[in-house]
Amino acid sequence: MTSGGLMLPGGGEQGDRHVADDVSADDPSGAVTLAAPLEIGAELDWGADAWAEVRTRARRAGRAYVWLNLVEQRLRAVVNAVLRPIYEPVHGEEWVVAAAGPAGGEWVQRAVAVREVSRRKGFLLDPADDNVLSFLTLPQLRELVVQHWPCFEPYFDDRRELELALDELEVARHVVSRNRALSRTVLDQAERASARLLELLGAGAPRGAGNRLPVDAVEQLVADRYADVVGVYPDRVRLQRQLPVEDLFAGARRLDAVGIGLNLLVQNYSGRRLVRLAESGCRVRLAFLNPASSAVRRRERELGLGRGELGRSVEMNIMHMRRVRARLRDQGAFEIQVFDETPRFTAYLVDGDSGDGLAVVQTYLRRARGMEVPVMVLRGGSRRVVEGERPSEGGLFEVYREEFEGIWADSRPVS
Repeated sequence: MTSGGLMLPGGGEQGDRHVADDVSADDPSGAVTLAAPLEIGAELDWGADAWAEVRTRARRAGRAYVWLNLVEQRLRAVVNAVLRPIYEPVHGEEWVVAAAGPAGGEWVQRAVAVREVSRRKGFLLDPADDNVLSFLTLPQLRELVVQHWPCFEPYFDDRRELELALDELEVARHVVSRNRALSRTVLDQAERASARLLELLGAGAPRGAGNRLPVDAVEQLVADRYADVVGVYPDRVRLQRQLPVEDLFAGARRLDAVGIGLNLLVQNYSGRRLVRLAESGCRVRLAFLNPASSAVRRRERELGLGRGELGRSVEMNIMHMRRVRARLRDQGAFEIQVFDETPRFTAYLVDGDSGDGLAVVQTYLRRARGMEVPVMVLRGGSRRVVEGERPSEGGLFEVYREEFEGIWADSRPVS
């Protein structure tokens, strides 16, 4: 058998005779015809579908990894804070080995061995990681907590809740560590469990007023890269699935809005709730497009609406807001104005004067109504991605806040 997989006749006189007989029978010229060898190899190029699939896998795995990394670091810090003062005075640097005890002897010795290999090969780039605790995995850290629960009990209300949240992370942890496909369902479960664990471990992510849109762990790492943009949705329907108007406006201290008819607020947030919001101390400024302006008629033509149809809709919204304002004790805190300029965008800025503000912004498209237009969600305030790094030079939130102030200054009040 040759390397090409072809069987050749054996050597010797008998083999030669067989070859000669075959040649004389098939080809009088004496040439021996062999079958062409099969071409070895495979198609290595990826098509568009394959690239889309691997990018989706990478995005999901990346998000899950960030959450898992945060949880592991936080749990390691908690274990260190609770167990180290107990074991280190007696066992010194070997306090982790002593804390693991006979039950954890195998995995803690494995961590010791990995640490020694990392030392020899120069993998320990940070001296703070030159300890056995840094080489324990999430399940091993959990085992230390379970073994020493009486030590941790004063800091946690419910051991069962902590363990259940850690259980929910195991599927995602195994998938990410082996670079396998992570489904959207498992990713969502891992993010919820991670956020809950960080809260239980005393390191919950900071949240804005009213918990309207918690700061995402991944957003904290890449916030400055996207100039305050924390969400983009193809239309308003998908926005409201992720961020209902009840959550957007809940607990607001200030609400500024500018647009043609402000339907997101007027038609999706009841007058009763708006009254309660204003009575709780929220200052409201609403800037509508003047329903009698020529800009309204141009917009009607763009959308293919009948003459006066859009104007009447805007007028009805203004009248509804006037009725809401009439029910308030402090009507001066609920301002309504109209502007005559060509509308370029609609924006709702919640607590725009503070660092935890949110803005929902849509630009106007020629043939699409507000419900069908892409939406951006912006978060106010500057963030440092790395400690000591210079904060960003402002973002889109400030751009739209300043634009609102300019339109407001040029608009006229509605009595």
